[in-house]
Amino acid sequence: MLRCLAARRDPVLGITVHLGDDKDPDLWIYELRFNQKRKEDPCVTLERVIREGTEILQRPDAEDRKDPARLSQTYLEQVHANRAFREIREFFGSIRYLHIVPQLIREPERSGGRASDPYGTDLMEQIARAPDKTRNTRLSRIEGALRIAVPQLQNLELERDPVTGKPHLRGKYEHWRPQGQWQREGEFSDGTLRLFGLLWSLLEPGGPLLLEEPELSLHPQVVRHIPQMFHRMQSRSGRQVIVSTHSTELLSDEGLGLDEVLLLQPDREGTHVFRAADHQQVDALLRKGVPLGEAVLPLIAPQGAEQLARFGT
Repeated sequence: MLRCLAARRDPVLGITVHLGDDKDPDLWIYELRFNQKRKEDPCVTLERVIREGTEILQRPDAEDRKDPARLSQTYLEQVHANRAFREIREFFGSIRYLHIVPQLIREPERSGGRASDPYGTDLMEQIARAPDKTRNTRLSRIEGALRIAVPQLQNLELERDPVTGKPHLRGKYEHWRPQGQWQREGEFSDGTLRLFGLLWSLLEPGGPLLLEEPELSLHPQVVRHIPQMFHRMQSRSGRQVIVSTHSTELLSDEGLGLDEVLLLQPDREGTHVFRAADHQQVDALLRKGVPLGEAVLPLIAPQGAEQLARFGT
């Protein structure tokens, strides 16, 4: 669902997506506009597809004008109509949003059997479905990355409950006992579970991965290493990763470039998005040695946020 609280009467909502790579960033262009009048279904006012500069679809067309009910659907969602640009549909279908909730991993029955749950309720089942060789390789790589955050953790492996048959992740923690101590995912900390789930998803094949605030529940010194861990994992899967964050520490990684940072600035009429690289103040602060996080986050802080300290007075 898309909604703008600042929209005027009878608004038209438009989305334009450019798909490509560094060599050809406009291999595909998909544009969609639609509106919804009171007590009526949404209606397509424009649907356009361009491939390598050539327009291959534009609606409404003559058939749409003869039968306006056709405009209740896009061609993108219709298998019989999207053959010439089905690649766009497949790309959109490959995008995954992920916001791991540790308590839901511990209590997967809350999901009601939902597959590919963005909150991680089926994470153990995803691990169990992976081929043995693939699963073991991924667990080994994740184990190496997690040691940055949890130095005592080693020997990640999957096991099944002998009674229920449900899969469980377990890891061995080193301590004063020579043999250490095995713990299941239900005993892992929130930060360990969140980070494991994010790293597992980074190693899965697929399209862009949208991660929301991966720094939650983690120590600031660990958060500083998240971009490096993500880069190591992403270099193996090739997935594009888009992260939302309010963390100064996460943005302090020296490997991050201004061209990789988008700033979302709220105001009375919605939210504006602009590149950090286009903001002269940010560039000036970086030249003076100010860390990236400290340079950009004040620019998007809500106006009047300091008044929250007066709550209850």
